[in-house]
Amino acid sequence: MGFSVKGKTVLITGAAMGMGRLFAEKAVKEGASFVIVWDINGPELEKTAAALEEAGGKVHAQVVDVADLDQIVKAAQEVKDQYGAPHVLINNAGVVRGKNFWEHDNIRDTKFTIDINVLAPMYITREFINEMLERDDDSRIITLASAAGTVANPRMSVYAGSKWAALGWSDSVRLELEQANHKHVKVTTVCPSYIDTGMFAGAKGPLLAPILKPQEVVDKSWQAMKDGTPLIFLPKTVLLSKGLKGVLPTRAWDFLAGRVLGVYHSMDEFKGRETKS
Repeated sequence: MGFSVKGKTVLITGAAMGMGRLFAEKAVKEGASFVIVWDINGPELEKTAAALEEAGGKVHAQVVDVADLDQIVKAAQEVKDQYGAPHVLINNAGVVRGKNFWEHDNIRDTKFTIDINVLAPMYITREFINEMLERDDDSRIITLASAAGTVANPRMSVYAGSKWAALGWSDSVRLELEQANHKHVKVTTVCPSYIDTGMFAGAKGPLLAPILKPQEVVDKSWQAMKDGTPLIFLPKTVLLSKGLKGVLPTRAWDFLAGRVLGVYHSMDEFKGRETKS
């Protein structure tokens, strides 16, 4: 029998809206015993928690800034005290800054991106993984990386760097678990191209990699998690770019990515999600 979330605890970061909320809805629909939702946006998180409870879910909402290690440790301890470690951990929270590297502010852009996209998944997973290893129940860890973790791209250097780190870390943890014979804890790393969540507003999908719908990414990531699939690339044509970049000379790949596929110009008109000043 395959893995099921029925009767299990699921924790999702960045769960107030977008894909995080969609993941939470799937957990409720498939009978999770408790759905733990983390987000920094308290008002939106409250709305999401109420909607999930109305749909029949048992929800524990925590306002957590995952860029802050102290908050992560405190919130994780609260979860462990009440529920134990989650059976499914979804590292979904992420941010993007679309600008040239020299236009980044070290604190508001660079540190902020690395704290959330790189360190937060590591810190959060570390808070729970030992309990996952100690118990007999099957557990799953999903980390949302990005196609940007496989191909360099102008106007997203820090974001691409953060996703290269997330991909390398997440898949390395998978290998460590396999080598240590911890077969009941499986890691899935998801590498999607641009997703229509508002986070990448203005970005243009490259040739052969159209803008993805959030529900499609969530559905495929969820199934991959249940199947224990190590890595998924969305769309599958991302693998083509990854392969071509690996075999072509750098300048030949630059020409193909910039002049033919449109990868290097996909962020030219990036605006990002509107934020209140």
